[in-house]
Amino acid sequence: MTPQQMVEKALELSTADGCVVLADEQSTANLRFAGNTLTTNGVARSSRLTVISVAGQGVGVVSRAAVRPDQLADVVAAADAAARDARPAEDARELVSGAPASPSWDEPVPPTGIDVFADFAPALGEAFSAAASGGRKLYGFAEHTLTSTFLGSSAGLRLRHDQPTGRLELNAKSEDLKRSAWTGVATRDFTDVDVAALDSGLARRLDWAKTRVDLPAGRYETLLPPTAVADLMVYLFWSAGARDAVDGRSVFARPGGGTRVGEQLATVPVTLSSDPAADGIACSPFVTAHSSGRQSSVFDNGLPLSSTDWIREGRLEALLQTRYSAELSGLPVTPAIDNLIMKGPGEGRSLDDMIASTKHGLLLTCLWYIREVDPQTLLLTGLTRDGVYLVEHGEVVGEVNNFRFNESPVDLLGRLSEVGGARQTLAREWGDYFTRTVMPAVRVPDFNMSTVSQAS
Repeated sequence: MTPQQMVEKALELSTADGCVVLADEQSTANLRFAGNTLTTNGVARSSRLTVISVAGQGVGVVSRAAVRPDQLADVVAAADAAARDARPAEDARELVSGAPASPSWDEPVPPTGIDVFADFAPALGEAFSAAASGGRKLYGFAEHTLTSTFLGSSAGLRLRHDQPTGRLELNAKSEDLKRSAWTGVATRDFTDVDVAALDSGLARRLDWAKTRVDLPAGRYETLLPPTAVADLMVYLFWSAGARDAVDGRSVFARPGGGTRVGEQLATVPVTLSSDPAADGIACSPFVTAHSSGRQSSVFDNGLPLSSTDWIREGRLEALLQTRYSAELSGLPVTPAIDNLIMKGPGEGRSLDDMIASTKHGLLLTCLWYIREVDPQTLLLTGLTRDGVYLVEHGEVVGEVNNFRFNESPVDLLGRLSEVGGARQTLAREWGDYFTRTVMPAVRVPDFNMSTVSQAS
């Protein structure tokens, strides 16, 4: 039975007042390598069916993996029963209706496979040879996933989205394994991944690390590359729920009540936005909510998504909203979107140009083990990893020790002294969960390296 047929049959079986069914079909292909040698490769497929039943204002949600046709009636009956037994849901609303059916609704599911690496794998092999000749060892993995989501409802919705997601993480080490450098990229299909250029960049950073400089903790002018900026901005985005702000539980709550929407957060006119149709990082154009929470509502399934500015020219413009939280806040409905874009004024300089104009400062590679310390200020702590470099008079002169940092991404926005050109990147810490980002490099005049870290 096709996922479309599973959706239709589940809707037919439901005896609840309303029903939403989500069928997710996923296929994954991967390559893993270590020490300049491919170690494993594989493909996998999976499926999940989520039935959301509504009885009055009660809702029941049952989600199961690999549901067989003969199990479908039991899954629907369980969701219907849970809805009848549930207390009224505070976010209960009329189910979304009126959206035209997706033109591709009836088309077969296109699985990914090892052939997605047809051009990438030979290029990786050439990089292995180049690394070996240069005294480097490459480690890492490449992964491609294709997820097809089918959303049907008793209100007439028949929506579909096919989401390709690819990422490469590449780590280079010196032959004695004492020096290490990392890079990562996100891609839709691996046709745009330049492995040779990535390896060349890693080789340059390993060369920088031949000189070691120990520095104490303190505040330093610091250049954060796009990957590090992505990790900080993704956490800010995840923390921007309107419900938490209305309840006074987040950095976006206004003292005395309400939210900080309308406040100026950054002196540099940066814009943080999401757009389902953004080139290279396109994502679902409608809400898919498998469960309700403080930032999502199953009743919003199928709501159309459009380009949204969260911060516009430094001013907080919107928070993550369900229809329920929008009523509480009095603000427009702006649901979460699965990509994030940060841009500064104008084109912005490249990271190399930013380095060339730095008199004395640090250049990070990436951030790691990021954890929240205080939700009221969004203070985060974490570690630097795989290369922190000292810049003197426009040149990188060596690698320094790692640090633990303590910073709030909201506070950082108000202290930026430069925003570079934006490009597609991969967050190091959150790349498993949030892949589609376009970010700039930024300059912070006083980034807080709170303690020296012994992490390597």
